[in-house]
Amino acid sequence: MATEVTNIKTIKKAKVKKVNDFCVKADALRNENSFKEAASNYLNAILIDRNDAYSYYGLGVCFKHLKNYAKAIRYLEKATEIDNEYYDAFFEMGVCHLLEGIPCGAIKSFVRAIQINPEKPEAILQLGISHELCEEYDLALMIYQKLIENSPGFLKAYEHKSTLLMKLDRYQEASKILNELIKLNPEFYRAYVGIAICFDKLGKKSDAQRYYRKFLIMKPFSHQAQFVKNRLLKLKSLNSKKQNLKLVE
Repeated sequence: MATEVTNIKTIKKAKVKKVNDFCVKADALRNENSFKEAASNYLNAILIDRNDAYSYYGLGVCFKHLKNYAKAIRYLEKATEIDNEYYDAFFEMGVCHLLEGIPCGAIKSFVRAIQINPEKPEAILQLGISHELCEEYDLALMIYQKLIENSPGFLKAYEHKSTLLMKLDRYQEASKILNELIKLNPEFYRAYVGIAICFDKLGKKSDAQRYYRKFLIMKPFSHQAQFVKNRLLKLKSLNSKKQNLKLVE
């Protein structure tokens, strides 16, 4: 009897070791962006132990990078069925729903991820993005604001809230959020062009020009630089016309 127990333990240890070996190899391949090879090794681990949540998680992440989001969701869902406290699996499943173009399906995954670990702001941000993509703008704004209050150093929350406010033509509010962002990080160059656009839309042309110039000083070769240069020329032209009209009068 003792020999049988020992043999069972030995078999179990060997099984765990094989699964671990395949996962270690798969992780290394995944880190090298060799996703097909990594997926093959995660599958080998699953064939040995069909109740290993990490193998399903790894496989799901591989299929996410291979842009097969439906398969990725299926394997990540399996990981969460095995381990209902698996934060990373719920988070990645939400991301895959977003990538698949079904943001309303992502909400449930991100809510569960937040329930498991409410201290990670990225899941809360993605929840806000999901609601925004579902055109639930008030809810998205509320989530972004709550995130700003609870994690004041999380700059992405400011950026997403200001972008949504601009989308809703609420430029005054957006400029205030962007100013808060600059106070936290004066090197956050996208905030300068954001404020410039807000002032531009609000008719505050001189303020807009000032922030457009600040942006160009920071990022003269950005993909947005040409737009900013063109807008500055336009504003300069409008200003010249305005001065000429005053002289005529």
